[in-house]
Amino acid sequence: MRNIPLIDIRSFLVVVAAIMLAIVAAGCSTTVDSADAPPETIRVDYAYYSPPSLVLKKFGWLEEEFAEEGIEVEWTLSQGSNKALEFLNSNSVDFGSTAGAAALMSKANGSPIKNVYIYSKPEWTALVTNPGSGIESVEDLKGKKVAATLGTDPYIFLLRSLAGSDISADDVEIINLQHGDGASALASNQVDAWAGLDPHMARLELESGAELFHRNADLNTYGFLNVREEFAENHPEYVNRVIAAYEKARNWILENPEEAAELLAEEAGISVEVAKKQMERNDLSNPVPGDVHREALTAAGKVLQEGEVIDADVDIEKTTESLIDPSFAEETVEQ
Repeated sequence: MRNIPLIDIRSFLVVVAAIMLAIVAAGCSTTVDSADAPPETIRVDYAYYSPPSLVLKKFGWLEEEFAEEGIEVEWTLSQGSNKALEFLNSNSVDFGSTAGAAALMSKANGSPIKNVYIYSKPEWTALVTNPGSGIESVEDLKGKKVAATLGTDPYIFLLRSLAGSDISADDVEIINLQHGDGASALASNQVDAWAGLDPHMARLELESGAELFHRNADLNTYGFLNVREEFAENHPEYVNRVIAAYEKARNWILENPEEAAELLAEEAGISVEVAKKQMERNDLSNPVPGDVHREALTAAGKVLQEGEVIDADVDIEKTTESLIDPSFAEETVEQ
């Protein structure tokens, strides 16, 4: 594990974004969009933190939707928002599942993406420690090692939690690990705390008695389904049809919560009990992007600017408005 000083995080994110955009500009993509013809393939990610994506993949509803046109559906696993954004920026997927704040960070760095659907309002992250660690509050993290995945909602949750405490982010050693590796590092006492993500967080909670010592659902940004701008401009009808399939999956989960937990358990390789705990922390009631999502992202963006993760000259409100596009969901989702 490598300690990432907070002062280097901004540079790290800027460099990563620049590389991604350069890849796109150089034409290193696998698909060329054209408004004159339907797409040959629609590339969609799936993620254990996005239950509707798992339902779609399991039942093949997207494949059914596009079968008559001979359009193939290609699935890619996203292990975190950072990976989903990498895939979107490198033109490896057309639709990617991320946390809202992670999408905002990427948009602020020039990523050509739009949020077109809300797949859930999750309490998918909290600050986690082991029993007996002596850590009971955010202030207790001073001088401690905390695992987090840069560019994801748990990382942003950590920064926002620190900003609301009496200690500086500079007083914490942030260890950059993917979510599953962060869970393992906490379980083996290689770190003192972890900015967790379900289902890994729920698994540790049930299996090892891990303690969620700091929770605040309002600091969790929403689950965003993002689309590449070029795809949306060239194929708006297909964006609507993908959203319609997501709606079918969302409604299936609402009508079949037990079966949904069993499906999550099967796909993620976790117990049904862990899956149920994760599902309990997901609110699937509002799929249309709107003011509540803009407000959440604006608040998160300002904290990220204060922490020098987003450049000071970025207009957060304007960037948020550019990212969130409710028109597709408003046209597709039954109000």
